[in-house]
Amino acid sequence: MSRLLVVDDEANIRLLYSEELADEGYSVETAATIAEAVEKLEQQAFDLAVLDIKLKNESGIELLQKIVKERHDMPVILCSAFSCYKDDFSAWLADSYVVKSGDMTELKEEIKRVLAKKAQRRAAGM
Repeated sequence: MSRLLVVDDEANIRLLYSEELADEGYSVETAATIAEAVEKLEQQAFDLAVLDIKLKNESGIELLQKIVKERHDMPVILCSAFSCYKDDFSAWLADSYVVKSGDMTELKEEIKRVLAKKAQRRAAGM
């Protein structure tokens, strides 16, 4: 079972993602802030992180940079209501970018795709 970390400042989004992704067979932890996410990352291993970009007064991009630097083998999917961040070069560090929607089909497909790619790299010894 793959372990996912969902970081979003909106409680309703965290609950929705947690329930929907658990129904898909994932073990899901959530965090509302960068500090909470960092604490969970230090305590547990995750297979993938789903990050919102705008977190109240924080930036998910900062957490993305920290993850890439410290856990380069953990893929990250940015999930934001704002498509304009796709053009921000800092967002290019992520393995994928999904625009938030009430329909979680695209996010679920990207999670499967990114995890499959990670498994292929691991099998190839990368």
